[in-house]
Amino acid sequence: MRADREREYVAYVEASMVRLRRTAYHLSGNWHAAEDLVQETLAKLYQHWNRVRGVESIDGYVRKMLYRTFLAQTRRAWYRRIFLTTEPPDGPAPGARDPDDRLDLTAALARLPAGQRAVVTLRYLERLDVNETARVLGRSPGTVKSQTANALANLRTLLPGYRDEPRRAEAKG
Repeated sequence: MRADREREYVAYVEASMVRLRRTAYHLSGNWHAAEDLVQETLAKLYQHWNRVRGVESIDGYVRKMLYRTFLAQTRRAWYRRIFLTTEPPDGPAPGARDPDDRLDLTAALARLPAGQRAVVTLRYLERLDVNETARVLGRSPGTVKSQTANALANLRTLLPGYRDEPRRAEAKG
């Protein structure tokens, strides 16, 4: 890779690392697994960085890579091992009333199937609508809607005392 393209790549990674790690944590439920997910995604991005110049939204391109890498990882046998951690998440979530609520929600998200977890993370944490979520995951909008409904039903079962449903910026779809 030419030096100027290398500098562009490094600048993009530095500007995006916090967001990518946070999203990867919400997907994996574990900071170490999140770091692995981000590193694998960034390695793929590096290999394809010359193609990125023609992409309309680099962030959208990388988001799609991150989610697809996550889903591919969950299909591998090593991912099915149980990940234990003694590290609490960093700080409370915006709008969280009680830190224990966040821990309960994080644990419940980790128990969802990978596809449902990806849909919930995109729709409620990244605030994407149904069509954007479908594009990122390479699924139909109907599949996204049904996975969202199934995920929320599972979360209600896992969190019977939880007071509020997640809120999206837009209630489309």
